[in-house]
Amino acid sequence: MRFLPVFLDLQSGVVLLIGAGELVRAKLRLLASAGARVRWYATDDNHDLTGLAVEDTTRIELAKGDPLAADLSTVIAILCAGAGDIGVAMSARAKAVGLPVNVMDDLAHSTFIFPAIVDRGDVVVAVGTGGASPVVARRVRERIEAVLPARIGDLASFIGGFRKSIHARIPEFPLRRRFWERVIDGPIGALVLAGRKDEAEAALKQIDDASAFAGGAQGKTTGHITLVGAGPGDPDLLTVKALRALQDADIVFYDELVSPEVLDRARRDAARVPVGRRVGKPGIGQDAINKLLIEAAQSGQRAVRLKGGDPFIFGRGGEEIEVLRHAGVAYSVIPGITAGLGAAAQFETPLTYRQEALRITFLTAHKAKDAEAVDWSVLTDTKMTVVVYMGMTAAPSIREGMLAAGRSPRTPVGVFARVTRPDAQAVVGTLADLPDLVGRIEGGPAVLVIGDVVAHSAPWRQYQLNQVICNLLEAAE
Repeated sequence: MRFLPVFLDLQSGVVLLIGAGELVRAKLRLLASAGARVRWYATDDNHDLTGLAVEDTTRIELAKGDPLAADLSTVIAILCAGAGDIGVAMSARAKAVGLPVNVMDDLAHSTFIFPAIVDRGDVVVAVGTGGASPVVARRVRERIEAVLPARIGDLASFIGGFRKSIHARIPEFPLRRRFWERVIDGPIGALVLAGRKDEAEAALKQIDDASAFAGGAQGKTTGHITLVGAGPGDPDLLTVKALRALQDADIVFYDELVSPEVLDRARRDAARVPVGRRVGKPGIGQDAINKLLIEAAQSGQRAVRLKGGDPFIFGRGGEEIEVLRHAGVAYSVIPGITAGLGAAAQFETPLTYRQEALRITFLTAHKAKDAEAVDWSVLTDTKMTVVVYMGMTAAPSIREGMLAAGRSPRTPVGVFARVTRPDAQAVVGTLADLPDLVGRIEGGPAVLVIGDVVAHSAPWRQYQLNQVICNLLEAAE
């Protein structure tokens, strides 16, 4: 993120506008609609205010002379649109005195950019692409416009009118935040959005015990733990329910395998506590994690236990909810896309296939001893797809176990690493070559998919093409 989105107080000074033509007039209309005081230097001496409301024109100063010599003492920002070389020179002057400057369509000489804006009064949404694609920003804005309630700004101003009085009645921040969440998400918020502000105000004033309204009959916050499946890495694969839980969380306990992009979807002011570990590296241990979850709930916090993949597929989610249940802690579980399914989708590997693969088995093998403990004899059915998690280290033992049990050494195998992430990698071959395939992977985590279905995958098609090319080259020699 090169440009940090911030909101400029237009009441604190003057915006210096420089330029000519329709480009500068578009910016002038935007600034006027936002209530800005503008000092406009028209580089073509054409101060045409056609299309602006009379009340807007009273805040516009039509300046004469050289803008490079303009007094900047009351200026809070400089904007150049259709200004030519003057824009570049003005940028240098602005930077010299520390004023934010925008030269339209010139990132090199700008210290701020204009986002696409959704304006709902007190609620303003800014969408930017770092200047790379204004069209994309506009498309995103259109999507937001379509789903954002028309009176969401009215709701914000309604809450603002009661903010000080509720702050005095509920000094505890977590409890106060829950109070407003209940107001916004409940009947009172619905009344405001429906245009019935007077009824909403009356309903809010009828709440005698604000603390009880926020936290229950005893006026205490009730903690809750939500186990959330983070999926294999792509944040767009999070469910809507998972996103809502991350936005509501006071604290997030996350695994090592949770991608930074997924973690960024949590509320900005939520505490983030790493509790995961990689194979062979020290971690705080499951007992310590359980203790942290219970303590968070008992202190009234809403905590998210964020797990890579799905909480109930090798995520120890079952163990954690059993501990929470025994401790009397409220909890819920939100599923996530497990790595095996992520790999199947990304690399076009159908885990089942009519008449070819009728069953799926998911298993885990952290180490060689884990693989040696598996009864491979039940996994030799050629119509069964075997998906192995955390099996890179144990790859030699997995191969030996399956071969000894009778699975064909020519069985197609795929090693899919860092699935759904930008650096995802796939290597395919046969069961006989499994350890060598794993050796070609540039770091995990990875899942192994063993079965005839791998022959239907996109990497296998490329693998076969490479084999044909190699054979032709050998024949040509």
